[in-house]
Amino acid sequence: MSQHSILLVDDDPDIREFISFNLEREGFRVYTAKNGLDGVEACKKHKPDLVLLDVMMPGMDGMEACEAIRATPEISHTLVAFLSARGEDYSQVAGFDSGGDDYITKPIRPKVLVSRIKALLRRNLKTDEVAQSIMELGDLRIDLEKYQVFKGERILDMPRKEFELLQLLASKPGKVFSRDTIMDRVWGTEVVVGGRTIDVHIRKIREKIGEDRIKTIKGVGYKFEE
Repeated sequence: MSQHSILLVDDDPDIREFISFNLEREGFRVYTAKNGLDGVEACKKHKPDLVLLDVMMPGMDGMEACEAIRATPEISHTLVAFLSARGEDYSQVAGFDSGGDDYITKPIRPKVLVSRIKALLRRNLKTDEVAQSIMELGDLRIDLEKYQVFKGERILDMPRKEFELLQLLASKPGKVFSRDTIMDRVWGTEVVVGGRTIDVHIRKIREKIGEDRIKTIKGVGYKFEE
């Protein structure tokens, strides 16, 4: 039986009941909240392994809740997966841009949802297992254990996907990583996202570490330069 805990945030009580039932049947410990504001507070209280966030909610919507989670140090690296009936590329890009780790389109079969959740948790566990060192790259220091990036003495605000993308590129300075490789290594092959997702994350990383550290190789991908 799984020991992982999941926080489900959705304003529809029927969806909360249905998803909770199926997750608990798989052995997950499930907490629920009915809106984004309550979801953020529940995340602080329970510190779940993963948060399932409905996008469209009154008051604080899912993306605003995700941004609030990412801005709160003690829960900033909690896995967040969006649940939404909107499958457009721009909606998915907005979800990842706000700090989400996955974007799951409704309706979704319970077995598929459980599979996606388990895949996210496996990737997170693998990252935690190998995170045993600090990368020093000029004035940048990447702490793989604490999921922190320093520029000089300043800690940069780096959501999980931005961190993982920077870590991948910086792991082999000068090596060109193709877009397909980046998508597979950072988002996983089971996640279908729009073509602009990588570009959005690269732009945000450049804004924080400097425009000249990550080079675009036209038609191929990106590389990190020390």
